[in-house]
Amino acid sequence: MDRARLRSIWEQEEKIAHIHGWDFSHIRGRYESEHDLPWNYEKLVRAYLKHSMNILDYDTGGGEFLLSLKHPYEKTAATEGYSPNVKLCAEKLLPLGIDLRECSDPSHIPFEDETFDLILNRHGGFDAAEIFRLLRPDGMFITEQVGGNNDRDLVEMVLPGADKPFPHLTLDEQRPVFEGVGFKIVRAEEAYRPIKFYDVGAFVWFAHVIEWEFPDFSVSKCFERLLKMQEIIDRYGRLEGTIHRYLIAARK
Repeated sequence: MDRARLRSIWEQEEKIAHIHGWDFSHIRGRYESEHDLPWNYEKLVRAYLKHSMNILDYDTGGGEFLLSLKHPYEKTAATEGYSPNVKLCAEKLLPLGIDLRECSDPSHIPFEDETFDLILNRHGGFDAAEIFRLLRPDGMFITEQVGGNNDRDLVEMVLPGADKPFPHLTLDEQRPVFEGVGFKIVRAEEAYRPIKFYDVGAFVWFAHVIEWEFPDFSVSKCFERLLKMQEIIDRYGRLEGTIHRYLIAARK
């Protein structure tokens, strides 16, 4: 395929790149990620979740994971700070009776002290001291986080030398933060695993959606480097990078 045609395809992906909730269905089958983590976040949550608990999902995204738990709605709360997702959650969660509150400041979550038995956070920001405040004695916080080294090899392919947006997000740095505010670490793991793209257009869409990792990325700016990615896919059938994840389960 010639350069002009490739550029046209990639610019179309760039034009339509957006996310609704936390929905990557647009590139389903065109990329693979998170299929081989050494833990299962949902199973871990369900191992601690009890019917009687008051729970909070902080930074719930579009509420997809929270709803999948099928916890009693009157004992369920959620926060979200990204405006499009706030609107989406208001339409999905409020009619069910879930206590949804808009919040973009993880250090000031609008609930009273010791409100929750279990707080969840997957791939969202948080303040360990504020989580500690909100939990009842013996309450649990379970979080899976995107680490500070996430996708760095892919970033370097298109934006060499770009700063890491969250360099402090590693297990070694975060464990003492939890312990410092009074948590007991129940489980802590870290993993690096492959992320694979089967066409460059999928990567272009992804890079625009994950804009904090790929600052100022554009097809125009990175076109020659995208062509190098295309050469890799033509030769090997895929473009491979590395995700960084860590998991912490902590008890108050």
